[in-house]
Amino acid sequence: MREKTRSRSNAGRLCVLVAVCCAAAAMPLTFTGPAVALPAISRTLGGSPLALNWVTNAFMLTFGSTLMAAGALADSYGRKRMFLGGLAAFGLFSLGLAFANDIVLFDILRALQGVGAAAAFSGGMASLAQEFEEGQRLRAFSVVGASFGVGLAFGPIASGLVVEALGWPAIFLLVVALAAFAFALGAVFLRETRDPNAGGLDWKGAVTFTLALAFLTFGILQLPEAGWSDPFVLAVLVAAVVFFFVFYRIERSVARPMLDLSLFKYPRFVGVQLLAAAPAYGFVVLLILLPVRFIGIEGMSEIAGGRMMIALSAPLLLLPIAAGLLTRWFAPAGICGTGLLVSAAGLGWLSQFPVGSAPGLLVPPLLLVGIGISLPWGLMDGLAVSVVPKERAGMATGIFSTTRVAGEGIALAVVTALLSVFTQIKLGSAAGGHAADVAQRLVTGNVAAAGSIVPSVERLALLQAYSSAFGTLLWLLTAITTATAVVVFLYLGKGAEEVESAETDLMPGTITDP
Repeated sequence: MREKTRSRSNAGRLCVLVAVCCAAAAMPLTFTGPAVALPAISRTLGGSPLALNWVTNAFMLTFGSTLMAAGALADSYGRKRMFLGGLAAFGLFSLGLAFANDIVLFDILRALQGVGAAAAFSGGMASLAQEFEEGQRLRAFSVVGASFGVGLAFGPIASGLVVEALGWPAIFLLVVALAAFAFALGAVFLRETRDPNAGGLDWKGAVTFTLALAFLTFGILQLPEAGWSDPFVLAVLVAAVVFFFVFYRIERSVARPMLDLSLFKYPRFVGVQLLAAAPAYGFVVLLILLPVRFIGIEGMSEIAGGRMMIALSAPLLLLPIAAGLLTRWFAPAGICGTGLLVSAAGLGWLSQFPVGSAPGLLVPPLLLVGIGISLPWGLMDGLAVSVVPKERAGMATGIFSTTRVAGEGIALAVVTALLSVFTQIKLGSAAGGHAADVAQRLVTGNVAAAGSIVPSVERLALLQAYSSAFGTLLWLLTAITTATAVVVFLYLGKGAEEVESAETDLMPGTITDP
C-alpha cells in the first residue's frame, strides 16, 4: 500500500525546500570552517597531529557511518521528526564547540555534531523526495546542491573573516544560526511522512557498519605515524574487514535490511554510488588540504586563505542548477562524466604550481576543478532516489549519502596519510629518524613545530619537501578522478529499464537476493 500524497501548495513546497537548503548550507560550514581555523585551533587547544586530524575526521566519520541508519529511522519513525531532532542536536553540539577548551572534548563534540547532521540530512532529503514528483524532483535536488555550494563557496572566506575578527569559536555560531532558521521553517511547513511498510531499524547492521567504518578510518589515520608493521594498526584494519564481512552477512539474512544488497546488481545503481564517491578525491579533500597549505605553510592570513578557496567553490553557487536544466537535452551520464574529466584537468594543472607560487596563478586551475565538480554535484542526490520507489527514499538517500560522506571521510584519511608519507620520502635522510614526526607536523600546517624537531634542516628544505609531496599527490588525484569519470560513463549510462526493474524488486513485500 503506497503512502497517500496530500495536496500541497507551491508556497508550502517552497518553504520545505528553503528549510532543507538552509540545513544543506550549514553542513559544509562544519568542515570548511574548522579547516580554515585549524592553525588557530591548534594554537589555542594544542594537541598532537593525530588529535588535530580528528578535528575534521571525527565529524566525517560519524556523519558518514550513521547516515544509513538515520535514513532507515526516518522511513520508519517519521522524516519530519528525524529532520527536526537532527537539527536540534546539530545546533546544540555546534554551540558546545564554541566553548570547548580541550582538544579531546572538541573532537568528541565534533563526532556528536556529525550524528546530528546525519539525522537532519537524511530526514530533510527524504522529506523533500515526498514533496516533489519525478519531473520536479531532480531540479529540486539540484537547488539543494547549489545551497550546499553556497556553504562551500562562502564558508572559507566567512570563516576567515570571523576568525580574524572574533576568534575561531565564533565560526560555529554561523552554523547555529542556519540550523535554527531551518528548524523554524521545518517545524511549521514540513508534513510528517513515513514508509508504512517499514519494519524498524536494522540495529545489527547499523552497529556493525559503524564499527567497520570507524576501525577503517582510525587505522588509516594511524598509518603514517605507526607504519604498516605496527601490530595495533594491523589489528584495527583486520577488525574493520571482519566487521564489514559480518555486516554483509547480516544484510543478506534480514527481511528488511538497512542496505538492500540486491540493488548492486543494477549497473545504473552502482554508477550512482561511484558518482557519490567521485568528488571525494577530486574536490572535497582540497577543501581541507588547501587552507592548511595556504595559511599554515605559505603564511597567508585566514582571510586571504579563505579568499583563495572561493575560486574552487564559487562554481557550486550556480552550476548545479544549470546541470539540472541541462538534463532536458543531455543524458546525466554525459554531464557527470564530462564534469569529472574537467575536474581532473584542473587537478593536473594545479600540480604545476609549487608552494610559494603567486596566488593569482592558482586561481584558474582551482576554478577549473570547481567548474568540473559542479556538474555532477547538482545531479547526484536526484539520481540517488531515481532508482528506488519513493517510499524507500530514506534508504536511497541514506545509501547514497553514506557512500558520499564515508567516501569523503576515508578519502581524507587516505590522502592525509599519503601526503605525510610522500613528505617523509621527500625529506629523505635530512630528517633522519624524525622524518615521520616532521612530516606529520608539516601536513597539519605547523612549520615551526616541524623545524623545532630538526633544527639542522632549513625551513626552505622543509617547504620544498612538502611542496614536492603535494604535487605528487595532485597527480595521483588526477589519475583517480579520470578513471572514475570513465567508469561513470560506462555504468551510469545504462538504460532506464533497469530502474523500472529495481522498482519492481523493491516493491513492498518483495525480497530479492543479490
